[in-house]
Amino acid sequence: MRIGVMIGPEKGDSGRKLERMLRDIEWAEAAGMDTAWIPQIPTDFDALITIAAMGLKTSRIELGTAVVPLQAQHPIALARQALSAHAAAGGRLALGVGPSHHWIVRDMLGLPYEKPAAYSRDYLDVLNAALRGTGSVDVENDTFTVHNPLDLGPVAPVPVLIAALGPVMLRIAGERTDGTVLWMADERAIEHHVLPKISKAAADAGRPAPRIVAGLPVCLCAASEVAEAKARANRILGEAEVSPNYQRLLEQGDARDIGDLCIAGDEEAIAAGLRRYAEAGATDLSIRLLPIGDDRDSLVASKRRTREMIAELARELR
Repeated sequence: MRIGVMIGPEKGDSGRKLERMLRDIEWAEAAGMDTAWIPQIPTDFDALITIAAMGLKTSRIELGTAVVPLQAQHPIALARQALSAHAAAGGRLALGVGPSHHWIVRDMLGLPYEKPAAYSRDYLDVLNAALRGTGSVDVENDTFTVHNPLDLGPVAPVPVLIAALGPVMLRIAGERTDGTVLWMADERAIEHHVLPKISKAAADAGRPAPRIVAGLPVCLCAASEVAEAKARANRILGEAEVSPNYQRLLEQGDARDIGDLCIAGDEEAIAAGLRRYAEAGATDLSIRLLPIGDDRDSLVASKRRTREMIAELARELR
């Protein structure tokens, strides 16, 4: 199982955000982490441009997007951007994409959010063709009519993963991509819902076993602080109440909110939690470091303790 960390923009001005993210990726590579996942937050930095900057600061670690909304740009434009970031990172990009949610696509961007699975399938027809190499991209389907020359070839194959929460999207992920990037999926949902559906689709399509990237918050803390950690996860990461896609995924497992998904406690409790995800079928973990504390200094110290422990566990769990 690959162990990775989420690195995303937080509060502060743009220059300080970038400096912090670059320090974080340098730490992640030096600590031996397998992957860093960069969330595409609707109100903040562009994940692929961030990865291009991170690629110039690192040499080994895989850099993934989690995830780029498909509706925000034409597939040819996304392919150009991804291939450029891939080159800057020396062939270490894992391109995570997804159909997003109604509250981003419709409410924020003012774009239609109809038949997202069908749109994703048609989008992947174009994107996959554009990522394969130089030449003309010629695709005609229900959504796109594309005849576009492209002289930008990949420095190495670009893994494409798609956020897939329901049965139709999981089938598309298995048939047409290298795997899925998850959020709000507990061990039961992965083992009994995600894994069998995406694996069958991949096998039927003659594709390799797919990657299953499970995103989850983790907090190293005392047993007496577990409730505080879970409450903080619900306060700053709660999305299920506005995202029907997440609500349906939660119904496939035992968790009812992001606090239930949070792995909090001492080193032994966290190691046991990560092993449960591996046993359920997750091939990758994307860990969102969740600090607790009453002020900035205590939050920073909590985050550092958690990430150092995660780095040590990653060496043990490989």
